[in-house]
Amino acid sequence: MLAAEGQLKQAEANVLAARRTYDRNKPLRASNLIAQADLDTSETTLEAAKAAVVAARGNLAQARAQLTQSQVNLNYTKILSPIDGTVISRSVDVGQTVAASLQAPTIFTLAGDLQKMQVDTSVAEADVGKLAPGMEATFLVDAFPDERFRGTIRQIRNSPQTQQNVVTYDAVIDVKNPDLKLRPGMTANVTVVYADRQDVLRVPNAALRFRPPPEMLAALGRGTGGAARVAGRDGAGGGTAGRGGAGSAGAARSLWVLRDGRPAPAQVTIGVSDGTFTEVISGPLEAGDAVVTGVESAGGSTPRPASPAAPGGPMRRPF
Repeated sequence: MLAAEGQLKQAEANVLAARRTYDRNKPLRASNLIAQADLDTSETTLEAAKAAVVAARGNLAQARAQLTQSQVNLNYTKILSPIDGTVISRSVDVGQTVAASLQAPTIFTLAGDLQKMQVDTSVAEADVGKLAPGMEATFLVDAFPDERFRGTIRQIRNSPQTQQNVVTYDAVIDVKNPDLKLRPGMTANVTVVYADRQDVLRVPNAALRFRPPPEMLAALGRGTGGAARVAGRDGAGGGTAGRGGAGSAGAARSLWVLRDGRPAPAQVTIGVSDGTFTEVISGPLEAGDAVVTGVESAGGSTPRPASPAAPGGPMRRPF
């Protein structure tokens, strides 16, 4: 740009010299002291000098534009982070050429605040209707198998994700990470409790699935059923993560109860289930009743040991 500015000043000086020559020759021609050709030459020289000034100004403007473009390109070589945070990954090395064609390249991956994390959970379409923003969720990670982390559902996204014909939805869970134990990319096994029952009567799901074989129906006096104790209101509850298989809450189900050592059918109304035990809302059951979970028909129809009911705690139905 300095060269263009020098050329402009030189062109302006040539205009000044040409104008002086023309101004001297004009009165001389009026006195017939010089020829007309000399006056015409001085006038042509003046006009050419003026044109050179215009061209020099154009060259100066072009040089300024090139300088501005060079400054913009220089500013592009400085990469500034849009946020304060921690660099998670770097995709390029120092000195590597980065060219953006149709989309901006990823150079760094940044985390704004590692003390605030989010968990993207794939929830099956059968369970997504049970979730709502604000619900509490717990999850485990492989790095800390004995520590349970807690969070809150912030959002349930509507975009479906289909993998191997299974439709899932993304439930975003906000989690505090003050100790920085959780790291980006970890796999989490999430549990969300959508129903909680305190001090309820419950039965094993095996009792609700039990159907008496024909030989038991033919000879109730000789067939013996395995039994499990029904946890009552003085020791009700239990249940961990799992999908229930006893039926819909509020449905009427049948099971077999031991009355005086003989199996007898009973109709009950069930509630929520944690996959192992199911709540009994109503029916001819009391705490301590023995329910049939299976029979052994081989040989002399010996009783099969039954699984005892789990003691204590609330009845929960997570997914």
